[in-house]
Amino acid sequence: MSLNVLIVDDSAAMRSIIQKTLQISGLEIGHVYQAKNGEEALVMLEENWVDLALVDINMPVMDGETLINRVRENPDLAELPIVVVSTESSEARIVQLRSKDVEFIHKPFAPETLRETVFQITGVDNGTSTLPSSNFDF
Repeated sequence: MSLNVLIVDDSAAMRSIIQKTLQISGLEIGHVYQAKNGEEALVMLEENWVDLALVDINMPVMDGETLINRVRENPDLAELPIVVVSTESSEARIVQLRSKDVEFIHKPFAPETLRETVFQITGVDNGTSTLPSSNFDF
């Protein structure tokens, strides 16, 4: 099964890094949609089938936490697996986010961390998901 993924981040460079990391992860990735804020993400979610959302928290127009709340309130989207990818360092805020049934990855992140978190939250593993060992973070 290939995953359709929505990447939501106000940084085009970070969206590109996350997309490239997913492509080399060994996971079978279908369509990758991108949005630069929560408002754009909601439109994408209305128009496309998405299996996983990777969401930044601090964005203009609509932040990631508001997006997560709107997704969880929508019966058609409430079960969507969401991974927060953020520089957020407040432990209280991270605990609050996790209470919304999301996973959390700190930026910068190792490619293996993203792959393992996606596997954990979606349960998808193609058996080909061996990333080369790396000494760098994104």
